Amino acid sequence: MTEERIAKGPRHVLLRYLSRTLISRTVMCCGILIALMEILALLEQMTPILKRHLGIKGVLTYMGLHLPAMLQTALPLSVLIAGLLMFTQMTISSEIAILRAAGLSPWGFLRKLLPSAILIGLFGCVLEDQITPRSELALASWWNRTNPTPANGKAFWFHVPGGVAQACMGPATGLPPTDSELAHVGYIARSGREAFNVDLYDRSGDGRILRTLHADHAVYSYSGWHLSDIHCVTVSFAELDTTANESTVLDALWKNPFGPNDMLRLSMDAAPLSSGMILDALHGKIATNQTPGYLRAALFERFLRPLALIVMLLLAMPVIYIPPRTGLRSWLPVWCLGAGLLFIIVQGMFRAMGNAGLLPAPVATVPGLIIFALAAGTALLRNEDK
Repeated sequence: MTEERIAKGPRHVLLRYLSRTLISRTVMCCGILIALMEILALLEQMTPILKRHLGIKGVLTYMGLHLPAMLQTALPLSVLIAGLLMFTQMTISSEIAILRAAGLSPWGFLRKLLPSAILIGLFGCVLEDQITPRSELALASWWNRTNPTPANGKAFWFHVPGGVAQACMGPATGLPPTDSELAHVGYIARSGREAFNVDLYDRSGDGRILRTLHADHAVYSYSGWHLSDIHCVTVSFAELDTTANESTVLDALWKNPFGPNDMLRLSMDAAPLSSGMILDALHGKIATNQTPGYLRAALFERFLRPLALIVMLLLAMPVIYIPPRTGLRSWLPVWCLGAGLLFIIVQGMFRAMGNAGLLPAPVATVPGLIIFALAAGTALLRNEDK
């Protein structure tokens, strides 16, 4: 048993060395990029934090809760820069030449880097799927709770499946409940537990307005949402005439399956969602202001994260062909960095078309990976034949 371990030990020395080097360089690049991003974010948010009298604790809270989202954004570019730094250093110090002389091909070199790239990619998946949605929701809750002027918050629309205020129901109306309701909220307060200037629109199957309701205030409790100061208008359609009946009610129960967390997500520009939440949103179980195309593309992109990082390493690998005497005077690392940035831009363009519904989710996420992987592989083969 001891002899087998000794025999197998040297085989993994290079794997451990390359993995440790790539991961350490990635952590260093992530730290630098996140520090720059945090400084830029604080330049924008420092004034609101100080106006709310949150002090240094508020600054640290904002930085800590926003850290996972920044790490998620910085990870792909960090892997690219880390690969460029590692390959350039190994080329200049003749380590690549020694490995090539020992019989290690570029593809064998890439295979040694795959475990660390997949490990970083899986960490990115967990970060994006589980940590970032929770941290961003906690940040939105804290930001809304400490806002002294919630009336300046963002208004938003959403569909409520089967959501009908009981104030407009009853025998007097002669109208059955609708399958869905369109809701507009002026702003929210107390971490989404209060909503103001609520407008509800019940529509028939052919799109006609059946009821409209305006409530000045809505409060969430364990029994659901309670509306107060309600003004309700019920529309009746006859064969040749349409009439509207107005009524005023002090309070009513709103059959809304969405809670305070859903209100917080709707008030955000682009709330990150976990995979389970995306599937629930596609089935109408949770509220979201994103299109189905956006949700499907986000789900595909999330689980393709390890492949995207492998493509980043492929784009950085042509650096190993820099002549050792040329050293840092070579422009090849700059061209590789430009190719990686172009990959990020092209992926963003495909993703934007997927969000707009112009492309299905697989077409909005996979082609960019294939195109740039083939381009990087072609560059490696051409340099190998020289």
